[in-house]
Amino acid sequence: MLIRKHPVLIASGTVMYAVHVLGQERADGTWKGWLEFHPSGMGSILRTDQETSQPNRTALEYWADGLEPVYIEGALARAQGRLL
Repeated sequence: MLIRKHPVLIASGTVMYAVHVLGQERADGTWKGWLEFHPSGMGSILRTDQETSQPNRTALEYWADGLEPVYIEGALARAQGRLL
């Protein structure tokens, strides 16, 4: 489920990516969150493994709102090679 679209595009080489924060509720009511990187042109969507675990959706949204560009750059590096 899409939680947030980050307002900043991030570059990797010559490709610009839109950053989406996604989440999924678990059976126990907690939420896991991860990031997807959508290329502006041709290319594959990149996805991280789970980046966070939060007690509820509101907490996941708060986490997503606080992501800084340096964190997102690291997440993109982690997502490299994980094609959807």
